[in-house]
Amino acid sequence: MRLMLAGAMVLLAACASQEMTKVTTAIDREKHLYLEEVEGVEALAWVRSQNDRTLAILENDARFKGYYEAALGIATSKERIPYGSIRQGHVYNFWQDEAHERGLWRRTTPASYASAAPEWETLLDLDALAKAEGANWVYKGVSCLKPEQTRCLLSLSDGGKDAVRVREYSIAEGGAKAGFVAGGFDIPEAKSSIAWQDKDTLLIATDWGNENKDLTGDKATLTESGYPFVIKRLKRGQALRDAVEVFRGERTDVATSPVSLEDGAGNQWFGAVRAETFYTSSWFIFSRAGEGRTLKLPIPAKSSPQGIFADTLLLTLEEDWTPEGQGEFKAGDLVGFNWSGFVADGNLPKVDLVFRPTPKQALQGVGITKNNVLVNISDNVVVKVMAYRKDGANWISSEVKLPPNGSAGVIFSDSEESTAFLGYEGYLSPDTLYTYDSTSGAVAAIKQLPAWFDAGPYKVDQYEATSKDGTKVPYFVVHKTDIKLDGSNPALVYGYGGFQVSQTPGYSGTVGKLWLEQGGVYVMANIRGGGEFGPSWHQAGLKTKRQVVYDDFIAVAEDLVKRKISSPKKLGAMGGSNGGLLMGVMYTQRPDLFNAIVCQVPLLDMLRYHMLLAGASWMAEYGDPDVAEERAFLEKLSPYHNVDPARTYPEIYFETSTKDDRVHPGHARKMAKLLEEMGKPFLYYENIDGGHSAAANQREAARRSALEFTYLARKLMDGK
Repeated sequence: MRLMLAGAMVLLAACASQEMTKVTTAIDREKHLYLEEVEGVEALAWVRSQNDRTLAILENDARFKGYYEAALGIATSKERIPYGSIRQGHVYNFWQDEAHERGLWRRTTPASYASAAPEWETLLDLDALAKAEGANWVYKGVSCLKPEQTRCLLSLSDGGKDAVRVREYSIAEGGAKAGFVAGGFDIPEAKSSIAWQDKDTLLIATDWGNENKDLTGDKATLTESGYPFVIKRLKRGQALRDAVEVFRGERTDVATSPVSLEDGAGNQWFGAVRAETFYTSSWFIFSRAGEGRTLKLPIPAKSSPQGIFADTLLLTLEEDWTPEGQGEFKAGDLVGFNWSGFVADGNLPKVDLVFRPTPKQALQGVGITKNNVLVNISDNVVVKVMAYRKDGANWISSEVKLPPNGSAGVIFSDSEESTAFLGYEGYLSPDTLYTYDSTSGAVAAIKQLPAWFDAGPYKVDQYEATSKDGTKVPYFVVHKTDIKLDGSNPALVYGYGGFQVSQTPGYSGTVGKLWLEQGGVYVMANIRGGGEFGPSWHQAGLKTKRQVVYDDFIAVAEDLVKRKISSPKKLGAMGGSNGGLLMGVMYTQRPDLFNAIVCQVPLLDMLRYHMLLAGASWMAEYGDPDVAEERAFLEKLSPYHNVDPARTYPEIYFETSTKDDRVHPGHARKMAKLLEEMGKPFLYYENIDGGHSAAANQREAARRSALEFTYLARKLMDGK
């Protein structure tokens, strides 16, 4: 449920948060509330007028057509890697290209998959389904019943929303005979979470119908964040209203979801995870049949179970932990304890340390195979993969042989499969897909992206900037080897800075073609709030401490100017969602640092964010506007409340989506409307579909990229 968001950039120092003048009164804000009506007639009329104005400017730029064709070619190329998952002797993949805009769900054999031209068997054609049903379906994944994995729950979104309709789909006969199960499970649109209990039973947390219309009444089943908190057991053929409740959280929680764990001995354990906040949760285990006693896992609230291997429940820690009568463990550790011992009596067995990062390291992910545990470890923001196995009471590790100085990681692993898929990429190194044999340790490259741009003229440097409080903040710069350090280079800084999401090296053909090849410099800022150096790097910027995130970004931008890599007139920033908030803060706090800001699907009204869609779930990150101390800080931070009519600002470009049911489009709408009333320059584009990604298919994604880089070229490359 991590909030998926993206980044920004910055330039000269400032204590701007103390200089901000609150200029938007309560009356001003209420005047714009109609823009929070997602499908409101007046709101959409304003949106369409802004879309028309913005598209007339950007699509009529001579560069747009070439940018769009290049981006579309990359997005729909058949040379892309068809990433997949392995189940019961098949490799499954979801694929979109120019001929299949909505996509194909398909499969092939492992041998065919490893070949240059796999022979795919189509299981579902989303374009054909959408046409037949007259629906704007977007594929959101499948969950198949083990062990056969031929009965699946297919999640379909209307236009890209997080809310999905879940329908039972059978692939038992494969190919053209695959299809929806007559009279099968069909869960109406909601932000549901579902686990198969057996072939005729589901554990479901969903919107349970009329009883939750009054979110403050006794019959509410959705939290204040808009997610379910009641889990029920639904039998095949049973009406949703007749499902039997098995677990209940609280309305004040973020969400409650059913979970299942496999113990390596063929046993499935079912339970529930109750997320009291975005970063704290309680885990409960039912009996294997889903009935009888319920055991609460004796683990810290800030920890994440990763699965069971060698009868050991593995979990990552986001806080220090000293189990009673045992030693101390640190935030960032990977630890484990005996599973069968715990379920026998409900008591916590001895806890073992599996991995402890150094100050420059962080655990970035865990994957379990049939024979070992694969751990992604970043070291000064480059990532490697380590394989762990248990030898008696000890854990033994070895590094998986993948290229260095980029991002290596687990793409797919499963505790029932010996083969895993691993990946590697860097800013100048196209993605490569490897198979990993967990029995022998053998690694083989089987697929690689084509080079979408010539990397020969470029190099990657890593620097450190010094933030306002003295913290060293790393950042990557991708640039031509013969760069002139005279401040004349157009530079785009990307940042995120939230939710413990790490920004590690990655390959982007779109950035290469539409930015680097046009003469631009690309910068990735590894600011606090992310997970680049573990939980402490993230927690340093929570709630009222959040200004350090923005100070870090400013420090990176200033360092670029100090090194004469760029200058304020040539500097641009990009970020979305949480990164969109970062962009809004850069706009209000340091408008002198940037000449262009791309603000994607942003949060901007930080005094009402908790009242809009999933916003209440993020109060552990940003703070609670109803708590006096936290509200006072948010008032100084909130971009929507800190635009000064007497100040000069760069032209900002807002992007959002009508169908985004995670970050409300009202944030971008209200901010843009405020700028319109103040006579400040801005561009605004709202995709009518697309969800939180602001693009429902590859064509829309290509258009979005072309619009962004056309805007950036106008502002930073030719001064228009």
